[in-house]
Amino acid sequence: MSADPLHAACWLTIVGLGEDGPDGLPPASRKALEEAEVVMGAARHLALLPDLKAETVTWPVPFADGIPVLLKLRGRKTVVLASGDPFWHGAGTSLTQHLTPDEWRALTAPSTMSLATAVLGWPLENTHTIGLHAAPFARLRPYLAQDSHAIVTLRDGAAVTDLAGWLTRIGFGDSTLHVLEALGGPRQRHRTTQANAMSMTDIAHPVCVAIEAAGGPALGTTSARPDSFFDNDGQITKRPVRALTLSALAPLPYEHLWDIGGGSGSIVIEWLLAHPMTQATSVEIDPTRAERIATNAAALGADRLTVVTGAAPDVLAGLAAPDAVFIGGGISDAMLAAVWQAMPTGARIVANAVTLEAEVLLSNWQAEKGGSLLRIELAHANPLGRKRGWKSSYPIVQWSAEK
Repeated sequence: MSADPLHAACWLTIVGLGEDGPDGLPPASRKALEEAEVVMGAARHLALLPDLKAETVTWPVPFADGIPVLLKLRGRKTVVLASGDPFWHGAGTSLTQHLTPDEWRALTAPSTMSLATAVLGWPLENTHTIGLHAAPFARLRPYLAQDSHAIVTLRDGAAVTDLAGWLTRIGFGDSTLHVLEALGGPRQRHRTTQANAMSMTDIAHPVCVAIEAAGGPALGTTSARPDSFFDNDGQITKRPVRALTLSALAPLPYEHLWDIGGGSGSIVIEWLLAHPMTQATSVEIDPTRAERIATNAAALGADRLTVVTGAAPDVLAGLAAPDAVFIGGGISDAMLAAVWQAMPTGARIVANAVTLEAEVLLSNWQAEKGGSLLRIELAHANPLGRKRGWKSSYPIVQWSAEK
């Protein structure tokens, strides 16, 4: 189908609108509004364009309730108003996923992020930009490090205070916050505070916050973060073994991991932290541990994890096919057979064993299916009287293979 905006099927124009209202609209956007039969948008957006000739429809709250209303307008020349660039942390994709490519066109304006960096003089390409107006603050967690810069959108002024409190609680209270209100319009305001000294109470909507991070423990950019980041009951793949396991799993963007026997979730969370477009499902038989996995994931900005409580392989049926599988507990011949059968061709498997029985099992599977067999033996220096000696951990046997 043609995506030409002049095509007869094109009935919807998405117009990006700034806080300067009609003054900031280019000719094409003005023309779309003049020719529209219906203009639909949030009350705030409609108020910026008071002289419209078209029928106006206020977008309801919650946002999803407006989609059926919009689709009933199909065939009439319609304009939907959106903030700035609708496809940069905006509503664009939420609208167009219900339409064919030739039904719509978009006329964008500068995004909130572009306007913010224009005020601050920051290079946009080196600044993390995250939409937190409908997402938990922890989505920001992987990007927080000394001197990192981020710009986040927030739902309202009260959320700025909440964000400052969250940053302070996780150790980033010394961060500088630039509170940017109504950017690009006559109400524009820029104020600065430290997160742990936040006292503003009159913050206007729309608002975003630019963060110059300071203090706090960064998560790091390589696999095997410190064990202390993961709440656990002792059931955790320790840092050195986790590093080797993640190396064997070799996460790639858009891939989906099955983590069987999740424990504290350290492996699956590290997988998700490897790239923002990875996906994962963790299977854990113990309900308390399953809840802990979800809590750990949410705290570290990996809340896109799906946690399934139950015994594998029984609960594996119906899950999205994996690109990689990690088995960290409860290894049996029946489980390996079920997992191997469920894996598509080209998928990878990594399994760790501690017991002699599990070691023999993995050895047999490696002999039959191929792949690599690795024995991991670690020792840590511990006090020995007035001196020190090596204390060995249980050796771990790791099998990794591709189907």
